[in-house]
Amino acid sequence: MSAPCFVRTVARSFAGGSGLFRPAVCCSCKDTVTRFRKMSSRRQTDHLERTASVHRQMELFSARVSDIMNESDTVKKLRLEVSHPDFSVRAGQWVDFFIPGVDTVGGFSICSSPGLLQREGVIELAVKYTCHPPAHWIHTKCSVDSQVAVRVGGNFYFDPQPSDPVVDLLLIAGGVGINPLYSILLHAADLLRQTHGHRYTPGRTHLCYSAKNTKELLFKNTIIDICHERPDKFSCDFHVTQQSSDIEQELQPYTINGRISEKELQRYVDPEHTLCYLCGPPPMIEKVSSDLKRVGLSEDKILFEKWW
Repeated sequence: MSAPCFVRTVARSFAGGSGLFRPAVCCSCKDTVTRFRKMSSRRQTDHLERTASVHRQMELFSARVSDIMNESDTVKKLRLEVSHPDFSVRAGQWVDFFIPGVDTVGGFSICSSPGLLQREGVIELAVKYTCHPPAHWIHTKCSVDSQVAVRVGGNFYFDPQPSDPVVDLLLIAGGVGINPLYSILLHAADLLRQTHGHRYTPGRTHLCYSAKNTKELLFKNTIIDICHERPDKFSCDFHVTQQSSDIEQELQPYTINGRISEKELQRYVDPEHTLCYLCGPPPMIEKVSSDLKRVGLSEDKILFEKWW
């Protein structure tokens, strides 16, 4: 998700009430971030208005910008250190993003896995440049050690429990809609790397990712690395719709010119075992959802998040 944005979520059950996709439990922290509370009490605008009915945490958590990287020519990736022990995330969720001195609250999907928070106490956001105040601040004023506040929200997530049935994941992303799906992909990879305890083992995961050109394909190197690490479990197709230059040699085996087709989707849909997560521009969501239904995937197994 990138601000400005509009989020629509579909909260549906799967496999007879499976915990893979369930309403989050409201949580709060003991230490209130008082200097940001005044901001949250002001008139809601943009992201807050558009997600007013979507679940989010009760309290804000302070965060420090620990690193800033250029993910592409137009996208910066922020690494945020959140030290409070009550702070938690699920793969696919987003944050309300509060900036001191900026009245507008941003809304950005988390692009890192919950495991990264557990291991290092950080989350990552990939934010595309726009003139919208929070995104503009990130691209023009944000620096290492900047202090912000975040609040996790969203009903669009993958949070399997050990007793849940195994499903195959089909992740379909358009543009910066890759952010929550990349988080889910990383979470599936983390689950497969775990070698101890009673754990959930994902089935196969396939990513269909569409962007204007290969330069706009975020996280492509890590996505390919994951597919190489476990080719029995992960695969991906990159789609480019406005490519004007030659496709880089290392990307050629994974890249298709043109939009995601119904024929391609059919190859990765098993009506009994596939669960699809879909995020991108609304027209793409409408088209792909219709295609998925035509190839046999029931509506309750198509979970989506829209933004623009």
